[in-house]
Amino acid sequence: MTQNNIAAPLAAALAERGYDTLTAVQQAVLNPDAKGRDLLVSAQTGSGKTVAFGIAAAPDLLDGADRLPEDSGPLALAIAPTRELALQVAAELGWLYAATGARIATCVGGMDYRTERRALAQGAQIVVGTPGRLRDHLERGSLDLSGLRVAVLDEADEMLDLGFREDLEFILQSAADSRRTLMFSATVPAAIEKLARDFQRDSLRIAAMGEARQHGDIAYRALSVAVRDRENAIFNLLRFYEARTAIVFCKTRANVNHLLARMGNRGFRVVALSGELSQQERTHALQALRDGRARVCIATDVAARGIDLPGLELVIHADLPTNSETLLHRSGRTGRAGAKGVSALVVSPSEYRKAQRLLQGAKVTAEWGKAPSAEEVGYRDDQRMMDHPALTAPLDDMGVAQDLLARVGPERIAAAFVQLWREGRPPPEVLSDVPQPAQAAPRAPRDFGAAVWFALSVGHSGRAEARWLLPKICESGGITRDAIGAIRVREHETHVQIAIAEAPRFGETTEIEPGLTMRRLQGEPGPERAAVKSPGSARPARAPQPEGTPGSRPAAPVRAAAKPAPAGKRAEADAPAKARAKPRWSAADKAARARKEASAQSAREAGSETAKGKTKTGAKARSRPFASKPPRSGQAASGRRKG
Repeated sequence: MTQNNIAAPLAAALAERGYDTLTAVQQAVLNPDAKGRDLLVSAQTGSGKTVAFGIAAAPDLLDGADRLPEDSGPLALAIAPTRELALQVAAELGWLYAATGARIATCVGGMDYRTERRALAQGAQIVVGTPGRLRDHLERGSLDLSGLRVAVLDEADEMLDLGFREDLEFILQSAADSRRTLMFSATVPAAIEKLARDFQRDSLRIAAMGEARQHGDIAYRALSVAVRDRENAIFNLLRFYEARTAIVFCKTRANVNHLLARMGNRGFRVVALSGELSQQERTHALQALRDGRARVCIATDVAARGIDLPGLELVIHADLPTNSETLLHRSGRTGRAGAKGVSALVVSPSEYRKAQRLLQGAKVTAEWGKAPSAEEVGYRDDQRMMDHPALTAPLDDMGVAQDLLARVGPERIAAAFVQLWREGRPPPEVLSDVPQPAQAAPRAPRDFGAAVWFALSVGHSGRAEARWLLPKICESGGITRDAIGAIRVREHETHVQIAIAEAPRFGETTEIEPGLTMRRLQGEPGPERAAVKSPGSARPARAPQPEGTPGSRPAAPVRAAAKPAPAGKRAEADAPAKARAKPRWSAADKAARARKEASAQSAREAGSETAKGKTKTGAKARSRPFASKPPRSGQAASGRRKG
């Protein structure tokens, strides 16, 4: 490794690590025009950005020496969006700056705050952390950035997406004004450009070579599966590729936990990464993947952001990402540093269009197909078994092998080998057959050809919609949808483009339905054309449609009729509008009521028991369908106790 513009201690560390050549982004930050300037760097994921900003910051940190100053405060600050990425950056800078005597402190959420405070107090020259924890240390006074020489923002776009802008601004405003600010990002959206304008001086924009062919080492697969087969398709994908390390992305923590339990029951060696895990649990999960004790990681987008897993060969999108950038970030976990990888999207029939939009937005081409079947998985297993090194490599125990061969025979040994091979793997799943979606081609402007414009007497003010008008127009003229071009809904009318060959079907004026007319226009309507109404006429209301008519909207539910007022309540004469009407007493009702009152009075005077218990003066007599209550304690059976 010979680079004259790399500090000697760092060049030695790179050579020891086996770096023969630098990547495109690493060479770009060492160009003479980048020396001493703020940098805004966009580069392919996995292109060696950590080493790039490490060697870019070395001249400012070492200042021509081979070792960092002993009694200085923090000289370099690296900010990362997630805990895992921050710890990963610290590890990379650790071996890169080992010969310089650098003391590196990490400040990430979920770790012991007192341990971090002691590391800062002992004079750490390089600090790596997440935005929230770094701000916490600044506010508590345990972190002093007044002597900072270089500030690095790694995965800056992701930090803004996660809502860390306020924290980043607070941190950068707390740092020395004379510092260099290096921003590294996979993409440079408008928010990153604004942040660069606010906190960088004399900035140099670097787009590393190879950015245009980003993810060229990744083979994209879009797999059509039935909704009920989504999980089984994931199992078959893992079994088909048998990747050394694979990662499965889910949308929520609940989905991660569910899939973790299912895959664990199937016999997969699997770990999970989600925000509900402690930092210690997440660190152990990553270490299990690096050690080979686990081969599959199930993670959410935030938890897996920026992690670098050596040998990651397969990325599975169990839940489709929300946007194209997330798709690229997910897929960028594989295909790093020239290695090949596969990114597979599991797509149900209702998600075809969303998947196509995501792929088009990411500017990648995916091969559409079906998920591997049980037969395909079995065939790949057999091929891997035939190529097993144990069948060709020399063996030390040939004596035992010959004894076994003489005892049971070659066929029996081969059958036992096949059985043992298959027992150690989860069985493949049988999947349902689903139709394949059409390939998404880039949408070109439609050349509709010669056409005639018509105006319909309904627009936005009448709640007109193209999907509501289209079947009505087709039915009225006896045409197909292919004969209809543009549909422009305006405020009070709608303009429709009809192929010139079909235009005579509508004449000059056509009544589509009662209250909805369609008239021919002369030429194309202007962009601000107003609705045309006949003088003194109001816009006709849309005619009601019978239930079940094609193209009709569902009718509004009819309110249930109000319950009739109870008999015996008098209504006011000429009640105001919307007041509840009450029934009046007729002469016959009054006479019947008088007779009842007289009968009740006679019963009371005669001492009738029945009348005493069930009738009151001036009230309606009520008959009870159940037996009378038993007499109370101390009450005679013949009547109620008085007093």
